[in-house]
Amino acid sequence: MAHGPGRAALYAAVAAKGFRRYATYRAATLAGIFTNTVFGVILAQTYLALWAERPGLGGYDQAQALTFVWIGQSLHMAVAAMGGGSEEELMERIRSGDIAVDLYRPVDLQLWWLAQDAGRACFQLFARGALPLAFGALVFDLALPASPGTWIAFLTAVALGLLVSFGIRYLVALSAFWLLDGAGVGQLAWLVGMFFSGMLLPLNVFPGLLGEVARVLPWSSILQLPADVLLGVHTGTGLLGVYAFQLSWAVALLAAGRALQSLATRRVVVQGG
Repeated sequence: MAHGPGRAALYAAVAAKGFRRYATYRAATLAGIFTNTVFGVILAQTYLALWAERPGLGGYDQAQALTFVWIGQSLHMAVAAMGGGSEEELMERIRSGDIAVDLYRPVDLQLWWLAQDAGRACFQLFARGALPLAFGALVFDLALPASPGTWIAFLTAVALGLLVSFGIRYLVALSAFWLLDGAGVGQLAWLVGMFFSGMLLPLNVFPGLLGEVARVLPWSSILQLPADVLLGVHTGTGLLGVYAFQLSWAVALLAAGRALQSLATRRVVVQGG
């Protein structure tokens, strides 16, 4: 197994390969941009009606609520909110038995898939994220910040959110070691993630105990917290608290994934091989 700088270079190359791989699907990317934009318009119109009836709902004014919509559309594919991440390929390799080849590689399995997913997420963030957000800013009155520092803080929160997202999806993928088909677990995880990330409605509008629980679950790191950072809700020590929360969940989920990976490779016969 590669060590030190050599190992880092290897995973950087895997990430770059993941980026280039998704960049080849130009037609799918254009179709995805169109889909995200159309869905963003529909959701924005819904939010306009809702916030007209309930001004200040969730602590957002109308411009902030609309901004939340378009941030969600810009992050949708990067965080693989409804699938499309590397976990689908990993589940298929486990099901077919091809994972046996991966386990013989002189690399760390979890870091290999993390690097590949990072390359995928970077492409989706810039290719399918920037254009819908730009469209939303042209058509709607958004509350986008002018400060470069706020954008840097936002991208940092996005990066940590992507780590949390991968941690969740890696655990979902590993369930295929015990199940003939992990699709059911994946679909359940995506539904839960859509609801508790804020992808459909900001967690700030969830009432009472439901809102309190939703905000401490890991999915809040994926959209709600990055969006609030861009909207200026978290600054100073509050921003550091956001990063600490995201990093804590990322470490916990990645550690759980490593433990489950170890258990799977020791005790479970590779399905199909």
